Amino acid sequence: MKKIILLFACSLLWIACSNDPDPATEKANFVRVYDNNQFNASYRPLDVVQTADGGYLILGERDISEDGAPYYAGAFILKVDAFGLVVSELEVTSDKVNPLAPILRLGDKLYFFNMDPLTTQAQLSEISPNGNLVATTLVSGVFYPAAAAVDGNGFVVLGYDNATRESVVSVVSAAGTASTQKGFSIGAGDAAEEPIIEHYNRTGNVFPFQIGKTASGRYFFNGFYDYTFSLVFTDLAADGPLGRVNGNQGNGGFSQLMPLEGNRYAAATFSFGRNFLMPSVTINESAIEQVSNLEDASGLSLLELSPNATVKIYSVTIKGTPVTLFASNTVGKQIALYAYDRLAGTLLGTHYLGFSNPFEVGAVTPTADGGLAICGTTYVAGRFPRAVLFKMSAEKVNEAF
Repeated sequence: MKKIILLFACSLLWIACSNDPDPATEKANFVRVYDNNQFNASYRPLDVVQTADGGYLILGERDISEDGAPYYAGAFILKVDAFGLVVSELEVTSDKVNPLAPILRLGDKLYFFNMDPLTTQAQLSEISPNGNLVATTLVSGVFYPAAAAVDGNGFVVLGYDNATRESVVSVVSAAGTASTQKGFSIGAGDAAEEPIIEHYNRTGNVFPFQIGKTASGRYFFNGFYDYTFSLVFTDLAADGPLGRVNGNQGNGGFSQLMPLEGNRYAAATFSFGRNFLMPSVTINESAIEQVSNLEDASGLSLLELSPNATVKIYSVTIKGTPVTLFASNTVGKQIALYAYDRLAGTLLGTHYLGFSNPFEVGAVTPTADGGLAICGTTYVAGRFPRAVLFKMSAEKVNEAF
């Protein structure tokens, strides 16, 4: 029998649905779709983390076109308990737009970066484990934030300076102060800038910007440089990149990158609609390469993935084996999980999530019980974008892979 729980939170009516009456089983394995009574609303989860109480915190985008800011995406925060039932929801005010995933954990605090829609300045917002917005700080000297990651006791942020037409890497403290910055020219002319602005305005392609550190301690960013969407390596001191992998203007490049060890990475790329997974690829951080060459040498072309699919990559452990987990979207409107042995690079198994309605991946996180939680978007009645949360127990994960 289907069990429907109605939970009121602020102005929204959230509905969490499941079909498992056993509480113990329901906590280990469930699927929740979070619907509400606003038929013109749109909710797209970007990331999920498990909190100390066993529940989950979901950060996502929402449509705020009726709030007077039609050109940017708003933010929402959803807190659910260990059973996936709604504890609270927060529609973040429209002075904080374009939220960035992932949720960043620094010590015992959780943060996410977003943007002031009037000044395009980056903002750092702290979230409580209960899903409340604790405080928001303007980040000095950082504009149009596109990606962020934890860096020691602070953060590293990729932004864009439209005055100098540069992709800018900034080292930012937890207090919101940028201590080190380095710019990389995107090239002259409006054509070079157009896809970037369309990304922020959500009027064109949404690019998989990323920033982080390599195994050697250098910084890397996935963004625009010299007219193309490229992977760039830098130490923030040398003039220009130390090395780079060129994409194909805005039509090809990296979808996601995860450093493994040395010069070895797990990666995914896109090229004119096609998608390639690379469980293990060697990239020379000091050379100039073409992404197409890496695709030819190490890429696995998956025709079942949707054109230019979103791809997320995670490091997990399954049956005691270090695993690289790829999560993406199929042309059949399901979420696909591909597990590869991290050392051997061999496929351990594939698992699909989703049924009836279309589903799209948001993020994956390991859970305290050895399982996985996967957030994403589903389309209720095939047309209303809503949040969904899948919980897989360790047993189910072991069966799947």
